[in-house]
Amino acid sequence: MIERRVGVLRVAILVAAILAVEILPPASGWAQGPPPAPQTAFKFDFGPGKVAPDYIQVLPTTVYTDALGYGLEPGATVTGIDRGGTNILRNDFLTSNRPFFFSVKVPEGNYNVTIIFGDFGGESVATVKAETRRLMLERVHTGPGQFETRTFTVNVRNSQVPPPPTNAPGGTQVRLNNREQGALHWDDKLTIEFNNARPCIAAVEITKVEDAIAVFLAGDSTVTDQPGEPGNSWGQMLPRFFGPGVAIANHAESGETLKSFITGMRLDKVLSQMKRGDYLFMQFGHNDQKQQWPQTYVEAFTTYKAYLKAFVAEARLRGAIPVLVTSMNRRTFDPNGKITNSLGDYPEAVRQTAKEENVALIDLNAMSKTFYEALGVDKAPLAFAGNGRDATHHNNYGSYELARCVVEAIKANKLGLTRFLRDDVEPFDPAHPDPVESFSVPASPPRTRQPSVSN
Repeated sequence: MIERRVGVLRVAILVAAILAVEILPPASGWAQGPPPAPQTAFKFDFGPGKVAPDYIQVLPTTVYTDALGYGLEPGATVTGIDRGGTNILRNDFLTSNRPFFFSVKVPEGNYNVTIIFGDFGGESVATVKAETRRLMLERVHTGPGQFETRTFTVNVRNSQVPPPPTNAPGGTQVRLNNREQGALHWDDKLTIEFNNARPCIAAVEITKVEDAIAVFLAGDSTVTDQPGEPGNSWGQMLPRFFGPGVAIANHAESGETLKSFITGMRLDKVLSQMKRGDYLFMQFGHNDQKQQWPQTYVEAFTTYKAYLKAFVAEARLRGAIPVLVTSMNRRTFDPNGKITNSLGDYPEAVRQTAKEENVALIDLNAMSKTFYEALGVDKAPLAFAGNGRDATHHNNYGSYELARCVVEAIKANKLGLTRFLRDDVEPFDPAHPDPVESFSVPASPPRTRQPSVSN
């Protein structure tokens, strides 16, 4: 009898304890369930006038902080103008005669950005870049009382890589080099640069999209998002030619090779983001050929091709479309004004790989030769960084023309990307490049230290 009473008492104590736990409020620091999902859609009304319903007002004094999560980057000299009237969204705007930056804290992914340009009382001339100087919109012009609404898709990423399964090899972080620390294309923000003579920005909408096609770029410093003027790459200019629905995800970096792209976790990062229908553009060779770099040197017709084929296989495994790009020539003229081959067998190895793997080929090596020779010995330096002292890397003009070469090859290969090209993209012949004298993409202000070129 005593044992039975003890058993009943134990059950009663257990039930009371359970009930007490259930009815007591959770102690400070206890889990309150999963954290709220980060915000991925924003509507901003720029200017000092009345604020449109469901929009967030942005004033000249709205400076970005992590706590706020949006705002103008510090140092901006911006004026707010309100014209009055009944069109709340267009009556007021922000403008400046100097480039200024606007940032929004967002999780990584692809985002549609829609901008309303214009001024009831004057002209607006705007060029828009995103993240690290990626050209998105080129010279949007509106007259007094006119307005333009433009949309583009931009890729945002951070350096985190999904952790591998327990006991599996791998890592959780892209191995960024010193110059990448704090770079706009590796942070947790979407940053938009408003540039040109008089950008009048009335409104900005930002929305995450899951169905955009990502074009991943893997390569070296001739492809990467160069952080500062006067250097630039075709990878930075390529977004300008695509309308909404295509995001250029530029993972190229200075000094990279096929080997280091793997060991630095850069390929892992790309593959972790890749989905069916995306693209992987690969352009290496400038550094892979360096025998003085024994850790990453590969022989052209054996190991180099094997690595290229591995990249191709990894893309196809995920349902993505691989595209091989031959490295553009260096500016090495012979006495007859012809470009000599400074890249050895590597371009030909890429051509062979494309044929063997039935992969689309963009022969930028051949097109760049035509482009440089069309400019001639005297004018060709005007396409290169360092006021022409650099014979490998390009400035805004040179990279823009090379991006046009890439676009022509996309069309020639009849890639599905062709249907996303903007309506103003005209045919391009590298034998007849755009006059350098009329090139007018404005330079970006300094934001990070200048890159240490390694090619």
